[in-house]
Amino acid sequence: MKHCYFCNNNIRYPDYKEVETLKKFLDPYSRISGKRRSGLCARHQRKLTIAVKRARFLALLPFSSS
Repeated sequence: MKHCYFCNNNIRYPDYKEVETLKKFLDPYSRISGKRRSGLCARHQRKLTIAVKRARFLALLPFSSS
């Protein structure tokens, strides 16, 4: 079983401005990886989703890659 990246590094919540960290949890098509694949706990998976959506809205991350 994978351990949560954010719990292990004492990161309280994923920040939408840290694009390189968020990219670790996106697949090549810029979709958010599922909880089982990413290894995140449920709380951080929910917060990651919100952070990725905020970063997309501010054009820090793409909505999709073609």
